[in-house]
Amino acid sequence: MTQTLVGSFLLERDIKKSRFLARAIPIASIAEADAFIARIAAAEPDATHHCWAWQFGPHCRCHDAGEPSGTAGRPILQVVVAQKLDRVAIVVSRWFGGIKLGAGGLVRAYAGTAAECLREAPKEELIERIRLGFHCPFSLLGLIQARLPEWGVEAEPPVFDENGAWFQLLLPQALQQNVCAKLTDLTCGQADIRLIEDEPIPA
Repeated sequence: MTQTLVGSFLLERDIKKSRFLARAIPIASIAEADAFIARIAAAEPDATHHCWAWQFGPHCRCHDAGEPSGTAGRPILQVVVAQKLDRVAIVVSRWFGGIKLGAGGLVRAYAGTAAECLREAPKEELIERIRLGFHCPFSLLGLIQARLPEWGVEAEPPVFDENGAWFQLLLPQALQQNVCAKLTDLTCGQADIRLIEDEPIPA
């Protein structure tokens, strides 16, 4: 079961006089993750490092932010993967306290802080959603609009043309087959139902 965070969450730890502050949020896009990371870096320039990772569907990225290669970003990302989280961004900021931790100590500090933060953060099951589009004639418009909420489907306002209206639906992927069958029955096969693919997510 894949999960995401319900909202933002933070956790602070002191390790050998260094302060580690982990902040995690759910994200709806890669751009949102990038903005979150930039916002923290801009708000707290006094931190020694802002190391981060995010996971969004098949895409992921991490950054050591000046720590020795492989000691911060990748351990944080591995925690996200190990906890089966998706659509999540996390930044672990460090304020150096004067005692060097060594490569192994840094890995344990960053991974441990991230793991504790994400473990304690409230989570919810991530339900994959899809978009369906279809056209229906004016004669069935009222009936369709009455049925969609009953089926647990969100619909954007219809776009009208000379023959009827185009609908775009947002629904859990698990309901796709059932909703398509109901629309086909309700319209006697008149609805041309199509899966609307999202624009490709930039790497």
